[in-house]
Amino acid sequence: MPRPERRAVLAPLAALLAVGLLMGLPENVRLWSVLDRTFTRPPDPRVVVVGIDDASLRDYGRLSDWNRDLYARALGTLRQAGAKAVGFDILFGAPEAGDASLSAAVGQGGVVLASSPQLPQGARAWKALYGVASLNIEGGAVSRFQTAYQSTDGQLWPSFSAQLARLAGTSRTLDTSKQLLRSLPANPGALPVYSFRDVVNGNVAFSELQGKVVLIGLTASSVPGTTFPDSRLDPVPGVILQAGAVSSLLGEPLRSVPFWLSALICAVLAASAVWLGDIWGFGLALVGVGLSVPLFLANWLFPGTAASLSAILGTAFVAGGRFWTLRRFKTLDPLTGLGNRLAFTRAAENRWNQRAARPLGLLLIDLGGFRRVNEMYGRAAGDEVLRRVAEVLRQGRTRRDVVFRWGASEFAVLTEPASLDLTPLARQLQSALAGTSYKDIALRISVGQAISTPQMSQPSELIEQASQNRYRMKYQLEE
Repeated sequence: MPRPERRAVLAPLAALLAVGLLMGLPENVRLWSVLDRTFTRPPDPRVVVVGIDDASLRDYGRLSDWNRDLYARALGTLRQAGAKAVGFDILFGAPEAGDASLSAAVGQGGVVLASSPQLPQGARAWKALYGVASLNIEGGAVSRFQTAYQSTDGQLWPSFSAQLARLAGTSRTLDTSKQLLRSLPANPGALPVYSFRDVVNGNVAFSELQGKVVLIGLTASSVPGTTFPDSRLDPVPGVILQAGAVSSLLGEPLRSVPFWLSALICAVLAASAVWLGDIWGFGLALVGVGLSVPLFLANWLFPGTAASLSAILGTAFVAGGRFWTLRRFKTLDPLTGLGNRLAFTRAAENRWNQRAARPLGLLLIDLGGFRRVNEMYGRAAGDEVLRRVAEVLRQGRTRRDVVFRWGASEFAVLTEPASLDLTPLARQLQSALAGTSYKDIALRISVGQAISTPQMSQPSELIEQASQNRYRMKYQLEE
């Protein structure tokens, strides 16, 4: 677990990055699609489909050869049954036989004709409502729809499903934002589908069509190009998907959780993962994605993927902090907080190649009498002395000096001296450490010094020279 002072720094940083992650990630469409497939919602009971199925094609022939009076007859049956709105998910393009009959029928109102994004007002100048019947295929499946599409001149045109929802008494804001297309249950009876030929011949119970929103479109499996890849396994006829879009608009809409709340949750998860440490972040990641489920069931879209990644981000901060700590432990003396002998070796090797321009100086400091402190008062007393000496050296150093613990009772100062004479610095350290003692034991401080020369080929020669100078100083003090 990170230390409290480190957590106090890492937690806010992780929270800030989590908010940035939320802003940078795209919408969690894949997660929402999975939730949608798992928690399907029954279609709105007001929506039914009249399918131009294989049986209808056997009776009336190929769709391109139909007399459009058939559509007018079907529309007449639906009006007699009391249908509230009828939508033809069929593009009526070139003139065909029966156009006059169909044009007169749709002109009586309550009908929406499908149009394309290229011709949003329809290919025929009939007095009818038109809606753009386009489907958004993303990730190989139809998962979202729009309430409006924008033409090249910037005008918004209502979608086919939005027009039908409006006729049914439910208006939605027209915009080009993509909304989740709710998956319908896989069981065949979930969405009522009647055969087109039965509707034309009046062989349907009018009570089942009264007050309904009816969509007419191709459902025949024998006609290529009439199905679309669904978010489930089997392709689905386009008219069924349009019925799902109408059902989505008629029911309670899916709303996005406000960004500020999502950002707050992501920030809390990331900061909590840092604060708790260990593997708690992975548990919080499950919490983050798990929040999507109850919110989805309550018709709220929550970016659970971003929330989960935020918790993992916090865990990554913890792991990074531990990695950094482990690396530091390899080069850190835990007692004094100074670099150890390995750290000294790395620092000397890093600076050695620049010694021609910046000579490298070394001072080795020995604490004479330190062993007596350990022997008479115990190791804890010796540790206290070492910490005091380390603090004096740390406070007395300049920006050019780096202090290390060299041995059991020895310290080293690696420096880049302003001149080739280290005597003033050695005397300064000697003076700062003078009088160091523990109770009745006074320590004798000896300082050895050496400066790199062009004749030295490696740092060990500098160390050897400083060691010899230290021994001379030590013997002089003993004499």
